[in-house]
Amino acid sequence: MGRGRWRRAGSALWRVVAVWAVSTLTMLVLAGILPDFKLQSEDGDSATRIAVTAAFGAGAFGLLSALVWPLLVRALLLVPALVLGLLAFFLNGSLLLLALSLIPENRGEAGAETAVVVAAVMSAVASAAGGALAVRDDDAYRRRLYRLADRRRRRGTPGQPGPIAPGTVFIQLDGVGHDILTAAVAKGLMPTVARWLGQSPPGSVPTHRLTPWRTDWSSQTGASQLGILHGSTFDVPAFRWYEKDTGEVMVSNRPASAVELQRRAVRRTGDGGLLTVDGASRGNLFSGGAEQLALVLSVAARRGKGNRSRAGYFAYFSDPANAVRTALSFVAEVFREIGESTRARVERRRPRVGRGGLYPFIRAFATVVERDVVVAAVIGDMLAGRSAVYADLVAYDEVAHHSGPTGRDVEKVLRRLDRSLALLSQVAEHAPRAYRIVLLSDHGQSPGETFRARYGLTLADLVRAGCGLPVPRRAQRTHSGAEARAAVRAALRRPVEEGTGERRPARRAEPIVLASGNLGLVSFPDVGHRMTREEIDRRHPALLPTLANHPGIGFLLVRSAGRGPLVLGARGAEVYLDEDPVDLGPLADFGPGALEAVRRTDGFPHAADIMVNSWYDPQDGEVLAFEEQIGSHGGLGGAQSRPFLLSPLVLSAPVADGEELVGAEAVHHVLRRWLGEAVGPQVPVTGAAPIPAEASVPLSAEASVPVNDSPSGAPTGTAFAVVDHAPQDKTR
Repeated sequence: MGRGRWRRAGSALWRVVAVWAVSTLTMLVLAGILPDFKLQSEDGDSATRIAVTAAFGAGAFGLLSALVWPLLVRALLLVPALVLGLLAFFLNGSLLLLALSLIPENRGEAGAETAVVVAAVMSAVASAAGGALAVRDDDAYRRRLYRLADRRRRRGTPGQPGPIAPGTVFIQLDGVGHDILTAAVAKGLMPTVARWLGQSPPGSVPTHRLTPWRTDWSSQTGASQLGILHGSTFDVPAFRWYEKDTGEVMVSNRPASAVELQRRAVRRTGDGGLLTVDGASRGNLFSGGAEQLALVLSVAARRGKGNRSRAGYFAYFSDPANAVRTALSFVAEVFREIGESTRARVERRRPRVGRGGLYPFIRAFATVVERDVVVAAVIGDMLAGRSAVYADLVAYDEVAHHSGPTGRDVEKVLRRLDRSLALLSQVAEHAPRAYRIVLLSDHGQSPGETFRARYGLTLADLVRAGCGLPVPRRAQRTHSGAEARAAVRAALRRPVEEGTGERRPARRAEPIVLASGNLGLVSFPDVGHRMTREEIDRRHPALLPTLANHPGIGFLLVRSAGRGPLVLGARGAEVYLDEDPVDLGPLADFGPGALEAVRRTDGFPHAADIMVNSWYDPQDGEVLAFEEQIGSHGGLGGAQSRPFLLSPLVLSAPVADGEELVGAEAVHHVLRRWLGEAVGPQVPVTGAAPIPAEASVPLSAEASVPVNDSPSGAPTGTAFAVVDHAPQDKTR
């Protein structure tokens, strides 16, 4: 026993010395390359003296990075997250200047700009060196995880046993449809998922089952995640919609709207959500009733003394090597996107949308920063032994909107997401309780040209033409509903409460036209109720025929004054939904469940005067997005309505054989049943709607875990995520 302890101590000492030596050598090389970086006196020193100076400087820099850096990051916690990421370079350079000032006889000297470069290179090299040594010492990695888990157990309530029942981690791969997942597994892009399904290595035993499910008509994150976390998708007709009673446009990824949607869902269901019992919500639109919140959009952009939502970024930036590595990966991803978009233009690929402006930075945020921060928070939750964790990774969805649901761009993203899953699976082996990892998606994506690209006009232009209103000579681009954009704005602390990005009509008599993927909504704001078909025909006789007969439109939903909900299609096709039609008419091509989905949406109080679903090609699975997206979701048609649920075999089957899982609300009940199988039924909330306070749990330097992109899932060095799990007050 004693010999093993000495061996472990010796191994740890060896790693410290090795990283110190590599850092010293790096400092010597940089001093020889950079003219503004010196490690000797004005009169010159011997090689030995310079080496000693470098060793002193490297050691001082390492100690300051370990001791002072977390304090600096915590002091700057209110700084916007992306600004903090850029500020990391300058903070790191300042620590290097401080380390050089500690060298005796002022032998260390560097210019301010040079210090930033030297500090970044040294942090990256130290991280790589530590990672290389850790990969060769798996026992050391396991001991670290056990030590962190033991620390959490010791910090538990005295006299109470540790958690016995298994915990559950729900990882949402935003926008990854069932068919995309199965294709990625078949191509070898996602070996972790392939292993869970028993497809790799050949002959292995599966540990998970794959179940497709079907979304509602509104196949987008706002509706699906609200249904999954809070059990209700009622009155969420689209990603964005106009509410006549308030005169407001609701947008699913706008914080004020997210708070209101959550409040409505809680009021309707009577309970706080899926995560009310010892839960954590990470990177989501909604809280799910969790006490532990980080990067939850409904609170992320709120300002005030009680709001600490950006503390989630502290979990990642608390280590200088982490911050530098993330910043470098961020820059690399920006240039990767610029290169890929340039290649697409040169090769004249079709379909194609504009990928300039801020999009490369938005993509880099979604595929690098958001992913790593969320994964770090989940790892901390697992080491803390939380009962239920739900996290959303938006990387694939953001890239697929602009690059398409298939191709090289998204394949790279899927590979990286699988590495994150491999890391979580590895951490689960060393957590203080057993964990079941459930993988799921909220919707898929359907490919296709944009409506504007094919016909030279937007849906709003077509509506104006049908109303006899002037149409602009040039079609303007529509606002994109990609989820990552609001997350970036929240991270930058940009105001996201005012405006929606949609043009309001100049006069109240003009229609408001909103787009949600290939689903369009037309509302007349000067009429206080939902207009009937007869009212629309009297006011604008050409509007409904213009829309229904356009080749880019699949069908319309309106209401008839005397016969209820009505679907209109080309060449005068009419389907009255309350009259049990035998012939589905224009709905026939949209697959099973289309009739029920459309009929349900018609019953929403805030359904638009005219609901418009684009054309759909059932052979190629293509739709026409009313937004500037070549991979879209939001309506009916193709893969967008077919997400997946990947669950461990130890859990009960989601549905009986031969049955279909339909709707996000049904998924919620399945997930709640699984939580009940382990820890008993969730506790419903009584009384008023229990929306979590505009606050989230701050994170602190009490647990550190490696986060990496290595294919093996092994730790890559000194990049650590820091998570605090102290309780917080909730507004209930």
